[in-house]
Amino acid sequence: MHIVVGTPGRVIDHLNRKTLKLGGIEHLILDEADEMLNMGFIEDMEEIMKHTNPAKRTLLFSATIPGRIKDLAHKYMAGYELLTAKKEQLTTDLTEQIYFEVKASDKFEALCRIIDIEDDFYGLIFCRTKNDVDSVVTHLVDRGYDAEAIHGDISQAQRERTLGNFKKQRVNILVATDVAARGIDVYNLTHVINYSLPHDPDSYIHRIGRTGRAGKEGTAITFITPSEYKRLMFIQRIARMDIKKSKVPNVKDIIKAKKKKIYDDLTAILEDEIDTKYYNWAKKLLVDNNPTEILAATLNYCFEEELNPDAYGEIEEVGAKGRQLDEQGKARLFVALGKKDKINARKLVDLIMSRVSINPKQIRDIQVMDKFSFITVPFEKAEKIVIGFNERGQKPIITHARDKTGGSGTQRTRGGRR
Repeated sequence: MHIVVGTPGRVIDHLNRKTLKLGGIEHLILDEADEMLNMGFIEDMEEIMKHTNPAKRTLLFSATIPGRIKDLAHKYMAGYELLTAKKEQLTTDLTEQIYFEVKASDKFEALCRIIDIEDDFYGLIFCRTKNDVDSVVTHLVDRGYDAEAIHGDISQAQRERTLGNFKKQRVNILVATDVAARGIDVYNLTHVINYSLPHDPDSYIHRIGRTGRAGKEGTAITFITPSEYKRLMFIQRIARMDIKKSKVPNVKDIIKAKKKKIYDDLTAILEDEIDTKYYNWAKKLLVDNNPTEILAATLNYCFEEELNPDAYGEIEEVGAKGRQLDEQGKARLFVALGKKDKINARKLVDLIMSRVSINPKQIRDIQVMDKFSFITVPFEKAEKIVIGFNERGQKPIITHARDKTGGSGTQRTRGGRR
């Protein structure tokens, strides 16, 4: 018997209702295991595996092999063999890597400015979730861009049509999740944009490897919120790449770039043969009008909306003051458990270690209060802890703390408007 598992949560529901029995399956295949981990499904997968036939054959596929995935293989795949592909070689000398530090609510406005300041933007934009992809594409289309989406809810037929349009550059903007973008082989991209910061260095490398190919220069741009700065620095250090900070293009420079492109396009048109009827029309217009005035009116008629600076929203500058991580590379986390939950410092450390691979000495400055607690951990461990305690459909147990006195929360990315 073979069962294809789509959404782990649905399988868990059937198991709880005892409407599905997995004791007789012969093969279990877990694809995109690292993405399952990133999306918080690993606990569900472990629960499913507990109900399966111990003698089954298990296959696990993962683009990256983080520690939690290795633990999963060791626990449920006795005698497994690890097959690795040669690491992707990046022509980083041809890929300019920069990042913009902006508020989550300003990401979409920043994206539009990047697209508009380029002569011929042809790029792949990465979002974390399917909802983010749909939101970004909807708002891009609303503002007149040619953009399409690919993610897990897109049918195979639609995926092939979308990729065909993108490869032929009938569409110049493709917005995707990491999982959906795997296997896309597209050349000549001018940009890869990390609308959402990737989870780890391997994912970053995998994303930006799609630009700077075949001798063509490309640009990799990453958007980060202030709270993500240290994680970006971790990615930069582990990936051994130079990611430089830059400022979002200002409206004045965008209008200037647009005017130059219009000038170049008009100059190119003059080199082509123009139908006589337009010359006759032009002569008629010039009989009773000043040449400069009629040309100005024509430009205003054709490009008023495109050159309108008011079409762009304000972007608030953010910097070190807004960051939630301290200068020593530590992160302060809020835990929604306290003394009322019979939690003390030792139990809290044990609880965290039960879900995340971390040295107990790395959990410092523990404060256990009546209804909640605080801990300080290295920034590279912080996101893993937050993800590890993110139960689907439930309020997160651990989140980033706003400060050391109370409150919690992290900014989440949503598409804006264009």
